[in-house]
This record gives sequence, C-alpha cells and structure tokens, in this order.
Amino acid sequence: MVNGRGLCLAFPNWPPVHRLRTTILCLILLFWASPARAVTVAIVRPLNASAVMTETVARLHGELLSVGLEPEIIDSPADGGLGTTDSRGWLEASAAERGVDAVVAVVGDAAPVAVEVWVIDKATRRYEILRVPFEPNTESAAARLAIRAIEVLRSSFLEIDLAASERRSESIAKPPTASLPLGEVNQPASRPERFGLEVGVAAVTSLDGVGPAILPIARFDWAVRSWLVLQAALAGLGTRATVATTAGNARVAQEYGVLGGCYRFRSERRVRPFIALSAGLLRTSVEGQAELPNQGHSVDQWSFLMDGSFGTGLRLGDRFYLTIAAHVQMAEPYVAIHFVDAVVATSARPNLLLTLTVGAWL
Repeated sequence: MVNGRGLCLAFPNWPPVHRLRTTILCLILLFWASPARAVTVAIVRPLNASAVMTETVARLHGELLSVGLEPEIIDSPADGGLGTTDSRGWLEASAAERGVDAVVAVVGDAAPVAVEVWVIDKATRRYEILRVPFEPNTESAAARLAIRAIEVLRSSFLEIDLAASERRSESIAKPPTASLPLGEVNQPASRPERFGLEVGVAAVTSLDGVGPAILPIARFDWAVRSWLVLQAALAGLGTRATVATTAGNARVAQEYGVLGGCYRFRSERRVRPFIALSAGLLRTSVEGQAELPNQGHSVDQWSFLMDGSFGTGLRLGDRFYLTIAAHVQMAEPYVAIHFVDAVVATSARPNLLLTLTVGAWL
C-alpha cells in the first residue's frame, strides 16, 4: 500500500523467490511512473515596477504554470540589470546559480516595451536570445504579451531538443539559429512608431531678393513602415520679409501646406538620415508701399508648390525625437515683385528653407 510517507509491500505466505520478483517489479513500475524534473523558468521582476509591469509579470507566471513549466521569480539587480552592459553576465550567473532552463525578462522603465526570452542549451552552454515587442494599443496587451512570450519559449525548447537529437544521430547539422548580438540585446526595444506630431520653426528665404522670414511649422507623421513615413506639414503666420528700393518697399508673407512621403535610412538607429518629397499649395501675400507719385498695391497669389528635402532625425528617448532638414521649394506660378516697370525680386523661384522641429510618437 502507499501512504503519505512511503511505500509498504505485504506478501502473505509467498515463497522468497516470488517475493523478490514482485518487489523488483514494483520498484521498476514506481520509478517509471515518477514524473521527470520540471522545466524551470526564471522571471526577472523589475525593481519599482509599475502596475502594468506587475500585471505583465503576473501574466507570465500564470501562463508558465498553465503549460506545465515551473516558474521562479527573481528580482532585477539594483544597478539596472538588463539596462547595463553587464546584463549578459548577470543573467548567465543567475541562471547557473539557480539551475534554471530559461530566463524571461520584462524590459522597460515605467511600462513594458518588450519581453526578452533567454533559452539555455545546457549541452552547448549557448543562449538563444529572442525579443517579443509590447503592443500597448492592442486589447489585453499584458496578457497578449505573456502568451506570445510563452509561445516563443516553447518553440525554442523544441528547437533545442531537435538539435540535440540531430547531434546524437550525427545527421545533417541544423542551420545556426540567428541570435542577437550582445550590443543589440542590451538596447531596450523601442515601442512601435505609428503616429507622430512635430512642431518647430522654418527659416525661409528666396534666392532673388526676398529676404529671410521665420514661420512656425507643424508636421503630422504616419509610419506606414519603419522606413516609410507619410507626412503632412503646415507653416505660416510668421514674420514678413521686406523688399526695399528707392521707389518704395514691399512686405511679403508666405504660408504653405504640403503632403508627401519620407524615406528613412537606418530606421532602427538613434540617428536616422532621410529624404522627402512633398507637394501642396503656397499662398504669397505682398503689401506694397510706394513713394509719391507712385501707388502701392496689395496682392494675394496661390501657387502649386513642390518641396524636396533632406535631413536627419535624432531619437531623444523612447517617444521623442528632434528633426533638422534643408528644403528647396519651387512654385508655379511664382510671385514677381514690380516697382514701376522693373522686377526687383521674385519668390519661390526657388525658396530655400531650414526647418527645426521636435516631435513625439503617439
């Protein structure tokens, strides 16, 4: 019989040989039915975790239990853990000390930005490192992130088991699994960029007599891909350029709106050069003041506008960025400023602009 402390066998009046055989058979069945050692997974809990981070850790713990794995929660070190250059050494030391088979770490400060999965191949002592990004705009984002992380973890265990079987059978070697370089692992994954808003100033001048002016500018961004961004920009209500002659002077105001696209190079880097092309409308207002006996006039002109630009964006943090760009604008029809019968200046044939904006991804 089996009780809470062990196994007790009773053999009423059996010959010694039968008792021995029966005892050996029972022991074989007992050890064969014993469960194998559970796979242990360590969950790294960030220090001073917010409510969202705590929920994500709890979801990971529950999902690991639901698939038959044995979770163990460990606290991130006080020096930052995954955010420092010693993160790989700290994780390897923690995994070796606790004898775990994998490590699941929540990456982020106030809110999770990703979950990193470190799966240990104990035969080769290599780490397979995968990252699952956080999607904050999806329904039940924390639960979805936990489920996806567990799916990645289970598939990694399966790949390691298959690789071990292939090594034992000396069959065709498995292609090397791509892993992230340590420098990229230590960099927190940025949250998905979808919609952006930029505000700043534009300095505009003509190459033919219309002096510089400063215009406030607002730009709206929509990231169709990481390297392709659709943009809409509005500028106006700024200072007026002045054109002065002995016969009088003219004040020139410009406003424009354009819609176009931007191609970003090295879209995953901190510094991202880009080129852009846009088209839209330009409104030029000229207010003339003439010396007697001449008479000044005020004119408004709407023109079709083409805008080409190149520049660079600098990521300031997880959400904010700074953009500086040089533009060339051509308008048709362009504006010509006359004093008496002479053309003294033209605008947007072409115009040169320098824009500086600060933006945030929403």
